[in-house]
Amino acid sequence: MRPHKVIEQVDYWLLLKDTFFIVSGIFAAAFGLESFLFPNSFIDGGATGISLLIAETADIPLYVLIILVNIPFVFLGYRVIGKIFALKTALAILGLAFVLAFIKFPEVTQDKLLVSVFGGFFLGAGIGLSVRGGSVLDGTEVLAIYLSRKLGTTIGDIIILVNILVFSAAAYMLSLETALYSMLTYLSASKTLNFVIEGIEEYTGVTIISDSSEEIRLMIIEKLGRGLTIYKAKGGFGKHGLHREYDVIYTVITRLEIRRLNIEINKIDPKAFVVMGKINDTRGGMIKKRSL
Repeated sequence: MRPHKVIEQVDYWLLLKDTFFIVSGIFAAAFGLESFLFPNSFIDGGATGISLLIAETADIPLYVLIILVNIPFVFLGYRVIGKIFALKTALAILGLAFVLAFIKFPEVTQDKLLVSVFGGFFLGAGIGLSVRGGSVLDGTEVLAIYLSRKLGTTIGDIIILVNILVFSAAAYMLSLETALYSMLTYLSASKTLNFVIEGIEEYTGVTIISDSSEEIRLMIIEKLGRGLTIYKAKGGFGKHGLHREYDVIYTVITRLEIRRLNIEINKIDPKAFVVMGKINDTRGGMIKKRSL
């Protein structure tokens, strides 16, 4: 098979996978909005929250507001991230508006706690799935990326500031109780979004310093089936600095393997120095790409 034919097949597969994620995200988000949040006058954070808030206080359909509120973010995404991202985002937002306009989901419950938790769950799952497909259903993060570059702040700071303004407006225009429940919605949505994007196999980078580095190396390869990197280092502790050389092991595992790794290290060297840190994603090596 010629190389360009292989590339074409890969591109078609990626396009199909992205389409599946985006369409699934659209229906999940629409279900959360129609069956939980909007009938009970609850809102979320970000652009979706702004759309819900305006829909509650003005006689404008939610599907129209979803488009209007996100238009500036689509153009901003074109400037900040790129043309393909902006096109996918525009299609995803139009798809969400279409589903909200023409497909009616039944109201599931009026229990406020269930509405806030499960409304946030389905909305967060929808946004997360769309991100997995290379787009967004809520343009707040695009704004956060842009402002963080301009102002020198973190993306998280910008998102928090936007949501403070949204929930403050909800407390003033709706009620304090609604604003508080809406904060629960946002927390549920954000946690679900992170889980959908990162998956259950969230990666953890592990640095191990031990006198038994060779035994630990063999254990990681043979028992965990993971690759690793070994590099030379010098100790720098003590009053005058202890410059003894030793091997440092670095490997990447999933969080489901952390306990097993700790048990195996403890068997070999209970005094081993182990440092762990969260990793957003990996590519290549002996780590499989996370599944949904």
